[in-house]
Amino acid sequence: MSKQTLDRHDRTILAALQQNGRLTNNELADQIGLSPSQCSRRRTRLEEVGLIAGYHAAIDRERAGFALVSIISVTLATHTEGNAERFARLVRASPSILEAHALTGEMDYSIKVVTEDLNTLSDFINGTLLAHEAVQNVKTAIVLNTVKDTAALPLGAD
Repeated sequence: MSKQTLDRHDRTILAALQQNGRLTNNELADQIGLSPSQCSRRRTRLEEVGLIAGYHAAIDRERAGFALVSIISVTLATHTEGNAERFARLVRASPSILEAHALTGEMDYSIKVVTEDLNTLSDFINGTLLAHEAVQNVKTAIVLNTVKDTAALPLGAD
């Protein structure tokens, strides 16, 4: 299902659930102007086709003890499929890595990492990243201030 096949009601449902995934079906139906049965059918269809991939709680990172956010650029030692897969396994196994993106250009990957403090970040860089056979080099930038942090898609209802 593509954006073109989503009608105004589907986009409105998705936008509302991005803001509050705990909406009951009746609350959602009231909010978007559909009957509860129509809303329920649409919501179920959006879940079945994978547009709604899950429902999650938003955890306050700092209150949970993760004061430091870092963006780390990673260069791999070699550019083979096996080396890339070894690095991907490291990324998937590291709970401190929240995001990882393969890039074009000078660096191979950009990863977003959360840690408790500078000591924990240092341990992660030296003991996990640089110690890994797939990694040649890292460049770390510590986030001073987050201007925007969202996973919400721009689903305007037209």
